[in-house]
Amino acid sequence: MTPSTDTSGGGPVKQGAQGSAETGTPWAAVRGEHTHGEPPGPVIPRARPVVQRASVRGQILDALRAALVAGDLRPGEVYSAPVLGERFGVSATPVREAMQQLALEGAVEVVPNRGFRVVERGVRELAELAEVRALIEVPVMLRLARTVPAERWAALRPLAEATVRAASSGCRATYAESDRGFHRAVLALSGNVQLVQIAEDLHRRAQWPLVGGGPGVRGRVDLVADAHEHTALLDALIARDLDVVRALVGGHFAGAAAAG
Repeated sequence: MTPSTDTSGGGPVKQGAQGSAETGTPWAAVRGEHTHGEPPGPVIPRARPVVQRASVRGQILDALRAALVAGDLRPGEVYSAPVLGERFGVSATPVREAMQQLALEGAVEVVPNRGFRVVERGVRELAELAEVRALIEVPVMLRLARTVPAERWAALRPLAEATVRAASSGCRATYAESDRGFHRAVLALSGNVQLVQIAEDLHRRAQWPLVGGGPGVRGRVDLVADAHEHTALLDALIARDLDVVRALVGGHFAGAAAAG
């Protein structure tokens, strides 16, 4: 093979399987292998795991969602990422990213040069969400009541009981998470991933606070009554009592819409 000229003055360097014509570094070293008579090639530093940042953003997103449901983030108020970052002990970046996700979900809206405003919602919007949820979930649950064996419904009993404990705490955010978990597990028995995702989004939206509503709009008694409907629903599903299933699911959504 014809040698190429090394313009750095170091003499000819062969190009091909033995090395690089540009750097004179053996290809084995470029691949990370050590060759006899040659110093080990430079170690390329590993990039920082993306998971760490995503984990922080996810934790902040969960915290913001909980604060939203609990009423700590009030409708109509504007919150800046740096101020919230100080509250959570992180930089503004993960807070801003989490808020942008909430903006995509419709919970907040971007206010240029100021931050994010919590969206103001009224009773009508909550009623509309309840109606849509009923249109989706009632037919699915009636179909599942006809096909799912009793033992699979019985396996969901711990989730239903967990919603009662969460409701007894009086914390709306804790109950909201447990409530979504129960409904998600029920709908997952349909095997329809898209259905579960859409229902989860609607459910989350239905849990956002209303205009003028504070943390105590829906009290402990209301939450406990709502949670006990989960255990009653399981009993009806196990018994395949379709009329009771229809009444419980429809009333469950209507009650949530009325309570706010």
